Amino acid sequence: LLLHSCASRAMLAPTLLLAALVPAAALRVAPSAARVSVVQAPRAAAAVMSAAADDFVPDMQRRTIMNLVLLGGAGVPVLWLAGGFIYFLVPPSGGGGGGGITARDALGNDVIASKWISANPYPGRALVEGLKGDAHYLIVKEDKTLENYAINAVCTHLGCVVPWNRAQLKYICPCHGSQYAATGQVVRGPAPLSLALAHLDEVDGKVVLSPWKETDFRTGLVPWWK
Repeated sequence: LLLHSCASRAMLAPTLLLAALVPAAALRVAPSAARVSVVQAPRAAAAVMSAAADDFVPDMQRRTIMNLVLLGGAGVPVLWLAGGFIYFLVPPSGGGGGGGITARDALGNDVIASKWISANPYPGRALVEGLKGDAHYLIVKEDKTLENYAINAVCTHLGCVVPWNRAQLKYICPCHGSQYAATGQVVRGPAPLSLALAHLDEVDGKVVLSPWKETDFRTGLVPWWK
């Protein structure tokens, strides 16, 4: 029995030694595998981040087109509004090159000579919109015709619109008391100059005003408004 026990122990010794060495080898391999995993993990993360970055890189041509679309969409209404303001602020042309402009009444309608004469008989005088958008008086004569000139109603002192005083048959400025004769010639200051003149013609029944460039028949002088 003693011999059998010793033999058994001798056979078990190599087996136990091998069993003891296997875990140690496994423990020595594990760190290497861990290092490989750690090294590979950042590489994989970097690859994912690179792919994500590539997905969000904007297309420059597409961005340019979108910017142009946005700029055009914002520019159209701005230009439309600016054009409206400019059209409103710039007065109608007075025909600076010698051309005429059709007189308009308070409602913006073309002035028809026959109707105007009937509505504003002598010695009354009424205003129309004339050259450069200024108010002008049309003069109806006793024979129910229009004078061949119109009188600018803007006072030559400080620019007030001068009303026609039917009782005194002259223009009297309400601002500072300047007075003008029936022809628009200044007769009392502080206004320094007579009211400006404009030629009046009838074209197809309508009243047309044009710049007066000749000598002022009231003073014999060159027009100051020229």
